[in-house]
Amino acid sequence: MAVRPSAQFSLTLRVELDRRPGQLGMVASAIGHAGGSIGSIDSIELGELKAVREITVMCSDQEHSEAIISAVEQVDGCSLLEVTDRTFELHRGGKLHTGLKAAIKTRDDLSMAYTPGVGRVCMAIHDEPEKAFEYTIKSNTVAVVSDGSAVLGLGDIGPEAAMPVMEGKAMLFKEFADVDAFPICLDTKDPDEIVQAVKLLAPTFGGINLEDISSPRCFEIENRLVEELDIPVFHDDQHGTAIVVLAALLNSCRLTGRKLEELNVVMVGAGAAGVAVAKILIASGVQTIVACDRHGAIHSGRPEYEDGSMNVPKTWLAENTNSERRSGSPVDVLEGADLFVGLSGPGIIEASDLSRMNPDPFVFAMANPNPEVSPEEAERYVRVMATGRSDYPNQINNVLAFPGIFRGALDVRARRITEEMKLAAAHGIADVVTDDELAEDYIIPSVFNGYVSSCVASAVAREAERSGTARSPEARVPTS
Repeated sequence: MAVRPSAQFSLTLRVELDRRPGQLGMVASAIGHAGGSIGSIDSIELGELKAVREITVMCSDQEHSEAIISAVEQVDGCSLLEVTDRTFELHRGGKLHTGLKAAIKTRDDLSMAYTPGVGRVCMAIHDEPEKAFEYTIKSNTVAVVSDGSAVLGLGDIGPEAAMPVMEGKAMLFKEFADVDAFPICLDTKDPDEIVQAVKLLAPTFGGINLEDISSPRCFEIENRLVEELDIPVFHDDQHGTAIVVLAALLNSCRLTGRKLEELNVVMVGAGAAGVAVAKILIASGVQTIVACDRHGAIHSGRPEYEDGSMNVPKTWLAENTNSERRSGSPVDVLEGADLFVGLSGPGIIEASDLSRMNPDPFVFAMANPNPEVSPEEAERYVRVMATGRSDYPNQINNVLAFPGIFRGALDVRARRITEEMKLAAAHGIADVVTDDELAEDYIIPSVFNGYVSSCVASAVAREAERSGTARSPEARVPTS
């Protein structure tokens, strides 16, 4: 499937052009013929004989970028002065900085913010540790913790290379829920060391967001931290994906009049996200799920299950899904399915394979950047299509979930994020889409919809208070 030009491969080309009619048009034509998408053209300097302009161009990949640069260099009367990769430029120096909530302009300011006045606040917290939520950053601060072992689709790239992703996560927390988040990349893959490190850091933070930790270690690390800490711990790669999948499914069913308990689901991808999706669907009433890996359908009759060599997520799936022990490839088990959930990679199925599904099926193909099946080719076979990409309708994106979840949990000082709070979050996301708005190409709200985070926060906070997970009776549930 051809990849569209996108902002991730965005260049700024500074060019010097002869001042003659049609010169800029020649450059624009060269870019267009090379497949580039021009975003803007700015005049930097206009002389009598020469003009300097900056042209923003979106490309599809690195090779395409180089082809566009070559095409511009070959235009007569054009000199390429500078090429800037806009994505790298955005990351220069990092994407975060610290700021002050109170100015320090006078001696009095200094004596209250630092010595000697700060000592009074320290002792108040020493006497009543819960006051840390009132008088430190703890009440609104989340640690984004990773070991760099499963970063995006890049794999085990290490803690330094993982930092840009964790910084980006912190940006999303702030932008969408006004939560202050800080990236913590640990130079260890040992679960014991990761758990110990997070426990030692925990007094500073009101919540822990685990990120890009490989399976199956991520299960052990999260489970242990949930039990050993009294602040929310959330592995977004698992639960964020699952929550948004459920929200999309709730609205797909609302659109078509179907019931969750009547759906037959086929899922491809048996890692951490696969287990989380299966768990939340089962908790919501879905009764029939067949999960697949590269070898086909997972069930308790497979040889590696019987000899004990299955990994943790596949073992859970074998024991909790596919009770009929259906076998075969993902294509084989698509027969009679209502929903296909893709959590794997491109090329898993062909569009024509979707004809084996029940009429008007739902297809959530979330591999990124290339979905398991081309949306354009799948269109004739499906009723509702969703992907993980922002350039198609119905983007299933974790940012719809995690900022509001932590916002709600922090607002009521929740001790943990329960399964019921995750379900509440999914319903909060789904409820943002009104009956009038609901359509095949709008089952899930945009990540830029300003109501999403507050609706999720309210739903999560209410559930935390209902269940007694909220820490303080004085904490107030936010209103959407």
